[in-house]
Amino acid sequence: MNSMTQQNPASRQGQVSEQEWQLRVDLAAAYRLIALYGWDDLIFTHLSARIPGDEHHFLINPYGMMFEEITASSLVRVDQHGNKLDDSDFDINPAGFTIHSAIHAVREDAVCVMHTHTTAGVAVSAQQEGLLPLSQQSLFPLASLAYHDYEGVALREDEKARLQADLGEANFMILRNHGLLTVGSTIADTFLSMFILQRACEIQLQALSGNRPLTPIPEGIVSTIKQQAAQVTKGMGGNLAWPGLLRKLDRHNPGYAD
Repeated sequence: MNSMTQQNPASRQGQVSEQEWQLRVDLAAAYRLIALYGWDDLIFTHLSARIPGDEHHFLINPYGMMFEEITASSLVRVDQHGNKLDDSDFDINPAGFTIHSAIHAVREDAVCVMHTHTTAGVAVSAQQEGLLPLSQQSLFPLASLAYHDYEGVALREDEKARLQADLGEANFMILRNHGLLTVGSTIADTFLSMFILQRACEIQLQALSGNRPLTPIPEGIVSTIKQQAAQVTKGMGGNLAWPGLLRKLDRHNPGYAD
């Protein structure tokens, strides 16, 4: 089988439920948006979406495919044991499976999980104080932020319990010396959360590099940010920005819905 056939499998539309197909389309779009914004790390990070049902099956990227190439049909469905449930020539990232299966197993509200290794994200994850309240953007993750200490490449089964405990009910996580992670009830919400967390990290690095005294945001303001966020997005969360992001993607890299 040639590489072009591998990258363009037969469409699964009509072979899966309408709900799963929509998840596939949105998740493929999210992969391509990650690439478009320059947040990918070749093939080495991962996004997932849980398929409704008691089985806790989820979709994840075919390991070896660049994020800009991923389509709805190429995403791989796996179970909680890492078994591929689709006919795919690609494997799945074992570290990606460990992280995503751990979260999907215990967070029923986490339809989507996104994990990145951006330069800014890894840099802040290596800073002892973590994310600082230096920008308006930082307040949104700070209102629901967890940390997980680095234990090496995430391949061990026993790390799952510690990852689950550290995340708790938070929707943002900084993986120490590793990168960023967000979860959400929709793919749109999870992407918006990653956008904000990434931007907060970029701003922090720029602010710290200025070699001037900094003005942190007063602690009391953080407690009001969730209500303000709902007002800013008109109660729609990530869905307010998602249609525009898809239009942007259609202009720059269409084909994700194949």
